[in-house]
Amino acid sequence: MTYSLDELSQALAQNVESAAPSIVRVEGRRRLPASGIVWSKDGLIVTANHVVKRDDHLSVGLSDGSAANAALVGRDPGADLALLRLEAGDLAPASWHRDDLRVGHLVLALGRPGRTVQASFGVISALGDGWRTASGSKVDRYLQADVVMYPGFSGGPLVNSDGKFLGLNTSALMRGASLTVPFATVERVVNTLVAHGHMRRGYLGVSTQPVRLPKSAQDELGQETGLLVANVEAGSPADDGGLLLGDVIVTIADSPIRHHDDLFFWLSEDRVGQKTPISVLRGGELRSLNVTIGER
Repeated sequence: MTYSLDELSQALAQNVESAAPSIVRVEGRRRLPASGIVWSKDGLIVTANHVVKRDDHLSVGLSDGSAANAALVGRDPGADLALLRLEAGDLAPASWHRDDLRVGHLVLALGRPGRTVQASFGVISALGDGWRTASGSKVDRYLQADVVMYPGFSGGPLVNSDGKFLGLNTSALMRGASLTVPFATVERVVNTLVAHGHMRRGYLGVSTQPVRLPKSAQDELGQETGLLVANVEAGSPADDGGLLLGDVIVTIADSPIRHHDDLFFWLSEDRVGQKTPISVLRGGELRSLNVTIGER
């Protein structure tokens, strides 16, 4: 289908109007309000974690101009997501688009830092594979658009040309860049927070420090460093799995462990409860242990 410029303009304006009932104002910090997205009809609101500076006295402004008190359900600071529950019902949940995104697709960034919805127009400028943030949280896809993120837009949606929500916009995940947390990540985090009230984090129960591996181990493993186990907590998953003081962790599930960040990234919520192979150097010999990852 082809559009004249006027038809395209009218279609985009209609998309903003259609999306507006699912976009709210979030009053969770001292100065500038931010935005949020209606997740469910019964009052769940998802927003950016960094705009919710307090755990109580939260307020949400709805599309009809009214305001409702909100309670914090939980947070995932690593993915910059927070979930609120309103003392209100019969809301208009967002309509989400799950996949089939391409660089160059037209998009709108929407926000409601005031009483009305504001919009910024652009295209998807970059798409990539899943990644882990500096805090170790998994984001299912790298999604960046060249839209202008006006003050208070964090927590609002990125919307496609059909008016469907693609994800939640944030300016806090990467220094100097505004990104969109994709729907798959938002859905997974919301479901976890509803079920547990917090994000689950994996737990081994060890203290470690990076060390250089012997030359023979470097040649065999194709890596120069590992993590020396400096302490094992009694009764921890590491203790139960047979890790000993002085072991050098070199791989987890065949993935190289060179630095603390490698270990931290592996201890994500999806690893909790899983029996995981861990390779260690012990007395110069490579050994394999099976450790069930606990929950912090």
